Amino acid sequence: MSENNSLNGTATSTPITSPFLKALVQQIRAQDTYGTYRNWADELILKPFVVTKQKKREISIEGEVDLATISRINAFFRAVAFSIEKETGLISHVVVDLGHEGFGWALVFSGRLLLAVKTLRDAHRYGFDSLEKLAEEGESFVNKGIDLAKRFPEVGNI
Repeated sequence: MSENNSLNGTATSTPITSPFLKALVQQIRAQDTYGTYRNWADELILKPFVVTKQKKREISIEGEVDLATISRINAFFRAVAFSIEKETGLISHVVVDLGHEGFGWALVFSGRLLLAVKTLRDAHRYGFDSLEKLAEEGESFVNKGIDLAKRFPEVGNI
């Protein structure tokens, strides 16, 4: 890696403007106990979330889901929970249950209120076509969760 933490010294430093992508970067950096990502550009941190259709075809679905992929799934839903919590004030939690074959689900909840649910299939190939799609999907979960939290605040406080 070079000074500007890019591959091959060609960095494009476009600022991340999506609130969800900022929350996602914040969650990844929060889990970085050794400070590896401290000086990395946000785009470089988010790069593993972009998996093209061609790349998805190349990823084998046999065997265990690798830890880096599981970490990305967890970070995505922690960012959803953080964003909902920031907007509503309800403490949000994340549960990801993923079987060794790559099937499972992710839940974001507050109290007894289920704010976001995602069934995971082929988790080996977890990723998005672009950063825009990543932001769009995350913001969709956040907006739906905020709507539920505002409609049923008494359930979220239980």
